[in-house]
Amino acid sequence: MDDVPDTRDSLLIRVANSCDQGAWEQFARIYRPVVYNVARMRGLQDADAQDVAQQVLVAVARALPRWKRRDESTLFRHWLCRIARNTAINMLTRQPKDRAVGGDGGRAEAEVEQRADGALDSQIEREYRRQIFRQAAEVVRSRADTATWQAFALTMSDGLTIAETAGQLGRSEAVIYAARSRIMRRLRDTVKELEEES
Repeated sequence: MDDVPDTRDSLLIRVANSCDQGAWEQFARIYRPVVYNVARMRGLQDADAQDVAQQVLVAVARALPRWKRRDESTLFRHWLCRIARNTAINMLTRQPKDRAVGGDGGRAEAEVEQRADGALDSQIEREYRRQIFRQAAEVVRSRADTATWQAFALTMSDGLTIAETAGQLGRSEAVIYAARSRIMRRLRDTVKELEEES
């Protein structure tokens, strides 16, 4: 969980205010895709994953005005992950399952659920990071000139070497290195800004 930055208290206060539509849209833009993608990875169909994402956002909207940080160790993301996990588990357990009943008092099932909970938390963290990166890439791409973005995309996404990219774009290798470096720096800075906002 430490990889995922906690949501700023100022945004939480704004989201708790039902009149602040902008704060809610910012919050939902970050967290709805995270919850949706995690639900899909857990085996839910599109409609069910959309339902889970909606249920989580509704649960957050209802409970957020009462949520309080007890101390510095109380993190909003832990609370949100718990809501997402419980909603996904509820959705999954509504589906019929063929399960044998064992004589271990349910210990094996509890251990499986505990491992699944840890895996779900990791999925939520990964999806959150992906969503932040996607948003950062959109921002950086919209602000970069075409040649600079192409140099980055060809070397980082398409897997071309610096020399191949330089030949394809008709630029020197030094220009390609510089362009790629510039985009990577902008991506890091934009990710940091988005994390601070969220």
